Amino acid sequence: MFDYEFMVRAFVAASVVGLAAPLVGIYLVQRRLSLLGDGIGHIALTGIGVALLTNTAPLWGAMIAAVIGAVLVEWLRLKSKLAGDTALSLLFYGGIAGGVLLTSMAAGASSTSLTAYLFGSLTTVSSADLIAVLILGLCILLTVATLGRQLTNVSVDPEHGHVQGLSVRGLSLVLAILSAVTVTVGMRAVGLLLVSAIMVVPVVAAQRVAKSFLQTAILSSLLGWISAAAGLTISYYVDVPPGSTIVLFALAVFVLVATFGAIFTKLRKEPR
Repeated sequence: MFDYEFMVRAFVAASVVGLAAPLVGIYLVQRRLSLLGDGIGHIALTGIGVALLTNTAPLWGAMIAAVIGAVLVEWLRLKSKLAGDTALSLLFYGGIAGGVLLTSMAAGASSTSLTAYLFGSLTTVSSADLIAVLILGLCILLTVATLGRQLTNVSVDPEHGHVQGLSVRGLSLVLAILSAVTVTVGMRAVGLLLVSAIMVVPVVAAQRVAKSFLQTAILSSLLGWISAAAGLTISYYVDVPPGSTIVLFALAVFVLVATFGAIFTKLRKEPR
């Protein structure tokens, strides 16, 4: 499949998503915000609609909307008098409704265009898209490498982090923005509606066998890359959509890890 240039671009983009997404997802899982990526994906759809309407790059439009949405989400979580899930639901539903409306108003846009962003379209990744994905993926990796310890402390025990002098609100905002950038990076690979899965599923699978936060991060990133690479390969040879194949492969990996992990734990506890 690597005889085709578009498949090489697709493989590189999928690899970046598979490696980077779980490194952000591990903090969301730890803070019980696993669905945050899904909600930000809804908001990013409005950015795509604006980009199509103004004939600008959809990827950057999605990122701007996602970052603004992530900041609003964090503000609502801290300041709103509404119940947290109610306030977030209003923002998320408004985002996806605005995206659908603006996309329908854009000249030359169609339901096919919208589907490509909702469920991914790896094989149509252009050179410009790939450069953007590489830049954003590198930003994610550098941020996690620089602030990983602080983000871990805040995610595991926010009160202890506050006692240590860490800016809990500031780091929470950084995590929200990281989630927004990750959603944008994963948009072309698995789509806005499925990107949250590649952020969360490898992490949950890794937690079944890893013994520390660092081991979980490394293993989840590895599982995310394997899922992305294997899912894309299967989709090419079987001729099925890559986004859904990647997510289903990640879920299959989780089932295997959970099953064999449970069997191994049971055998270890049995008296000899």
